[in-house]
Order: sequence, then structure tokens, then C-alpha cells
Amino acid sequence: MPAVANVVLIIAVVGYVLFRQFQARRWNPNPRRLLVVPAVLGFMALRDPHLLDPHHAALSAAFLVGGVLVEIGLGAVWGFTTRIWADADGAVWSKGTMASFFAWIGMMIVRVALYAAAAALGVAQGQAGLLLALAALLLVRGAVVTWRAREFAPAAAYGTYGGPARTL
Repeated sequence: MPAVANVVLIIAVVGYVLFRQFQARRWNPNPRRLLVVPAVLGFMALRDPHLLDPHHAALSAAFLVGGVLVEIGLGAVWGFTTRIWADADGAVWSKGTMASFFAWIGMMIVRVALYAAAAALGVAQGQAGLLLALAALLLVRGAVVTWRAREFAPAAAYGTYGGPARTL
């Protein structure tokens, strides 16, 4: 049953994130907001006893670490493809672009390639690795967007002095 729950969770998170990324959303300067979903995904992944293939422990760990590192890089790419701007009132907004869509396509291609390479070597890859990679992806994307959005936010939003609003 946990495998079914993980699949449902992965589909729900990916669907939710994809739906929301192409809508203009007001930026929330609360840093805890970007930690909740990755923390839940990471917890679920790390509690799964099938995170690593016991028959190929070293190779399985290499695929897991490699997959997470790749998703960290792709999360940064995704964060930089998000459009960020300040409106006339000084509110900071973000919205995914067509480049964000292609970043998602690239992420899916890379994930399928990693699974195919692991399968070719006989290494079992479960949903836990995907949950952990998704957690890393969302955490890095959120951090990059937050870092970029702070250039536009008023000083009161995050406790330092801000500059004039401009579009990236």
C-alpha cells in the first residue's frame, strides 16, 4: 500500500506544481512556505525501506545521489526560467514561461533516462528515489525564485533594504 500512496502523492504534487506554475502568483516572502512540501516528500522518501536496492547497494546509491544532483541542477534551471516582476503597487509576482515548460520536459526526459540506465544495469528504482529527487527539485526551484524575487521586494518583506522595482 505505501507504494500506491507514493505514486498518488507524486502525481498529485507534480500535477499541483504544473498547474500553479503557469498562473501568475503573488510572491510570498515567508521562507517556511518553500520548505513544507519538500520536507514532507523527503520524509516520505527517507522512511521507505526500499530507497536502495539491497542487491546492488552501491550502484543504487550512486543512481540515487546522481538523480538528486541532476534534479538540483534542473531545479535551478527551472527557477531561472520563471518570470518575476513587480507590479505598480510594488507586489512581486512570478509565473512560469514557455522555457519553464521545456525545463519540465527536460526533467522528465532525464528522469526516464536515469530509470532506463538503472534498469539496464539491473538496479531496482522505487518511488522513494523519485520522491527524494522531487523534494530536492522543489526546494532548489523555490530557493532560486525566492532569491531572484528579493531583488524586487520592498525592504520590509525580508528585513533588508531593497532597490527599485524592475523586471528580470
